[in-house]
Amino acid sequence: MKKIASSLIVAAALALSAGSAFAQSDSGLKIAVLNMADALLNSDVARGVEQELQTETKEDQDKLRNLATQGQQLQERLQKDGEVMSEAEQRRIVGEIQEIQNQYQFLLQKIQTLSNERRQQFQQTYAPNLVQAISEVVEEEGFDLVIRGEAALFYDNALDITARVTEKLNLQ
Repeated sequence: MKKIASSLIVAAALALSAGSAFAQSDSGLKIAVLNMADALLNSDVARGVEQELQTETKEDQDKLRNLATQGQQLQERLQKDGEVMSEAEQRRIVGEIQEIQNQYQFLLQKIQTLSNERRQQFQQTYAPNLVQAISEVVEEEGFDLVIRGEAALFYDNALDITARVTEKLNLQ
């Protein structure tokens, strides 16, 4: 019973604070919501960096696809002909499949590591541009408060300025 009463008190307090936030909004507080990562990663520069990364890793991605195909073919062969194969042949094919899996995992890790490094490098390099673009949008539109989209439980899409920030980034 005590837990229910404290839950109701917390809920009432949240409702009152939400009501006061809405009252502030009605009184002229201009609020916006922004997903910073989307704004940055949807920019033209980010697309260019992503394209460069795809070009740079194309050979390894092709190898990944080939390894997946080889592994699948061996797996199918083992399932189809396994009963008529000798034990030695089955072991050899299983060994090949394991070797292909090891190579696949190595290449996948290599691509993911490079991709993460490039994205992190990009975000660090262009963070000042993002801050500038946000500042320009806030100043032009007179926002009093900008909330990260990830932190908001709910918001109307009309409050979202992510696309406008991306446009500003593209103009830089």
